[in-house]
Amino acid sequence: MKKIVVLTGAGISAESGLKTFRDADGLWEGHDVTQVASPSGWNANRNLVLDFYNQRRKQLLSVQPNQAHLALAQLEDYFDVQIITQNVDDLHERAGSSNVLHLHGELLKVRSTGNPNLIYSWTNDLNEGNLCEEKHQLRPHIVWFGEDVPLLPKAAELCAKAEILLIVGTSMQVYPAASLIHYSKPNVPIYYIDPKPAQINFNNVNVIANKATKGVPQVVNELIMQVS
Repeated sequence: MKKIVVLTGAGISAESGLKTFRDADGLWEGHDVTQVASPSGWNANRNLVLDFYNQRRKQLLSVQPNQAHLALAQLEDYFDVQIITQNVDDLHERAGSSNVLHLHGELLKVRSTGNPNLIYSWTNDLNEGNLCEEKHQLRPHIVWFGEDVPLLPKAAELCAKAEILLIVGTSMQVYPAASLIHYSKPNVPIYYIDPKPAQINFNNVNVIANKATKGVPQVVNELIMQVS
């Protein structure tokens, strides 16, 4: 089976009802992102950060995957599919996708502040005093601004092996994630699905200027027809 790599961003989850900070001039649900998504914010007001992600976690559990998520899962019947997402939700997994790499962490997980290898699944509120087995405070398992992106090398390696590349719901302005397209092989077919697509200076890009729930099923159907 051909290997398809899919890069997804906030646009695909926004259609399920999840808001992103880029919807409102750098504010995320009314908060400056440095207050709730940076080590300095965590150090300045831990309870604010914990409450913020508790609210995001509740919101995530109230929404469902949309047609774009479901269409990408359907691709696995015909292709070797790897999803690399900037999103911290689990909508790809709930839609049925098997191979999902979360560049920026996962909202339904927490990790130890003293041992980053201690990671736990978490669906309830996370509060001050919730400790790991080594007695360190737990924090959201999210890559905050100013922190390293530990899975970036793995994502780059996957992109280098892609035989088809799909880019869905991303502005291609957020680095280092936006750099991943440069690891793809020359002349690999690229499909870029976004209602306001950025300019990509690759000759092999097929731009679908549409929202994910419209553009992804269209492209998925085209790809399936090519191999059926």
